[in-house]
Amino acid sequence: MEVAIIVPGLSGAARQQPATKQNSTTPPVIIHEAEIGFSPYIYRMQLTSLKTVILTAIGAALACTHLHAQPLSKRETLTHQDTLRGSLNPERAWWDVQRYDITVTPDYTAKTISGEVDLSFKVVRNSGAMQIDLQEPMMLNKAVLNGKNISIAREGNAWHLAVPGDLNQESDQVIRLTFSGKPREAIRAPWDGGWIWTKDRAGNPWMSVACQGLGASVWYPCKDHQSDEPDKGATLSMIVSKDLVAVANGRLKEKKDRDSKTVQYTWEVKNPINNYDIIPYIGKYTSWNETFQGEKGNLDLQFWVLQEDLEAAKQQFIQVKPMLQCFEHWFGPYPFYEDGYKLVQAPHLGMEHQSAVAYGNKFKNGYLGRDLSGTGWGLKWDFIIIHESGHEWFGNNITSKDIADMWVHEGFTNYSETIYTECQDGLEAANAYIAGVRKNIRNDIPIIGIYGVNKEGSGDMYPKAANMIHYIRQLMKDDEKFRQLLRNLNSTYYHRTTTSSEVEAFISRAVGRDLSPLFEQYLRTTKVPVLQYGNSSGVLSYRWKNVVPGFNLPVKVKINGKETWLEPTEEWQTLKVMLQTFEVDPNFYVETKKQD
Repeated sequence: MEVAIIVPGLSGAARQQPATKQNSTTPPVIIHEAEIGFSPYIYRMQLTSLKTVILTAIGAALACTHLHAQPLSKRETLTHQDTLRGSLNPERAWWDVQRYDITVTPDYTAKTISGEVDLSFKVVRNSGAMQIDLQEPMMLNKAVLNGKNISIAREGNAWHLAVPGDLNQESDQVIRLTFSGKPREAIRAPWDGGWIWTKDRAGNPWMSVACQGLGASVWYPCKDHQSDEPDKGATLSMIVSKDLVAVANGRLKEKKDRDSKTVQYTWEVKNPINNYDIIPYIGKYTSWNETFQGEKGNLDLQFWVLQEDLEAAKQQFIQVKPMLQCFEHWFGPYPFYEDGYKLVQAPHLGMEHQSAVAYGNKFKNGYLGRDLSGTGWGLKWDFIIIHESGHEWFGNNITSKDIADMWVHEGFTNYSETIYTECQDGLEAANAYIAGVRKNIRNDIPIIGIYGVNKEGSGDMYPKAANMIHYIRQLMKDDEKFRQLLRNLNSTYYHRTTTSSEVEAFISRAVGRDLSPLFEQYLRTTKVPVLQYGNSSGVLSYRWKNVVPGFNLPVKVKINGKETWLEPTEEWQTLKVMLQTFEVDPNFYVETKKQD
């Protein structure tokens, strides 16, 4: 996931922005191996964080505007469909996904796809009806379990399968799901998610998918809930024209001719993976391989780009190895050695697709050549390489169970940009960078969204959460201990899903202080702490204002040019000093106000 700059009239994208969707008027219908039609949902793209737009009078030139990706946060009306998608209801709770084996055949001319999914699952409690997610206008044509056809009832984007109620608990099952249709098309991916049908500069077909937030069920049938990753990995087989190459997550397992005109590529992921990370890339690709000497041994690197961009890519992608070295030092070993690391050129700006990171930053440093921090440090490296690869640790390795807790993905990954700046140019540069991204904070709605309805909170989950993490770093007063906190997070939640509450408790234990007031303040309110101070007759008075009850966090300040720590509360405290100057250390995201 990433933040975005939009310059109208120019190409480029951030992440999909499906927002308000209208309730389906199609009633539930019982079907059996039938072709059915849909009334598609309408998703409105909502670009929510426009900070500055400067129009010149002549030429209508536009300055850069900074947006945060928020696919769901501005949805105003929640529906039954949101609950079906966002909750672990009884039709989802009794079974645990073990593996996806997906086969898809795209028709570039018709913009349709067809295929099947062998969904392996474990029965964890008494079985019954099973909810499978596949979004309109896609069609779930058939479901077969243990050789028997299963009746299907459609309810908008959810499909209710009449699975027998006598499946043995703890048994392993495989249900085959056959699907087809014209998937929602991403016109300006990845702002608006879906299947991407475009061409390279030479006019060759170029296809992919961008579906985070919108959901993997936009194109294949699955259990589309972030908490249930396939424990035993996945395969993605793509049947394409022989003049094209198909790339996906993990390692190439098989390439075989189907007939005189088509070939099938099968890629396999050994590790658990988010649904939305399983992605096809189909085009005129070429590749090269390298090896990174990492903490767990040799890590295989693959780079897949369009043939026309090979030389530019080889020059730009030299940033990958220093990035991996930096992130392994700070976050722990790359989490997916078994699947390798790939950077794949995509027909959109970028996304954190596990072991096959999508890249579309036009081989430029910064964010399409721009510095999101405004400090100059963001032009020292390629934003998409650094940010999207940071998600391999935060988002792909550590995954939030509910999309409401996406700050766990985005806050730490946004902070990975600061970490990389420090690796390249030192702590002073890193501090300047994190302070620079602070200007993008909106404080519009809380960072944590609404649970159980697939609803994110504010796009402040990027810069504000990152600045909260920087505050935590200051409180630890020991960068080595902070580094161990980040590494221990990744080892404790290795290949696991978790919650904000669990992560908050983990951090409090690591810091040795109850940080509940900090998390309440920065994640669950829009209020910025204000350090109020005054001076009279040689006495400095200070206290916290605009804070949650019990907010008592220390803060570093300079009094008359000398650094010291204060421990303010909501009550006035005093310090004897003839005050000449007073300023808060810029590493703390707080405001100050002098009492008259």
